[in-house]
Amino acid sequence: MTAKELQKYFKDHLVPSRLYNMKGGHHKNRICLGWDKNRQEWEVYYSEGKAKIGLMQFDNESEACQRMKEEVSTVMELIYGLKIVS
Repeated sequence: MTAKELQKYFKDHLVPSRLYNMKGGHHKNRICLGWDKNRQEWEVYYSEGKAKIGLMQFDNESEACQRMKEEVSTVMELIYGLKIVS
């Protein structure tokens, strides 16, 4: 899965965009997926202020996207009581 495919997946499953960000960087209170140019690796984390909480690093895009999908699915279930079914 690519980041572009994951974004389409979120839209198709009506995941509110305020829960996630697909461009990395710092986006208040969102689960983020990003590419670290310096380390040449993918990152998934929760952005709180300028901190990357629970930072997970991946060698490839597919693994990072799968983990982000799992994290966002968990949040959807916790907040809205909705389980995303593929």
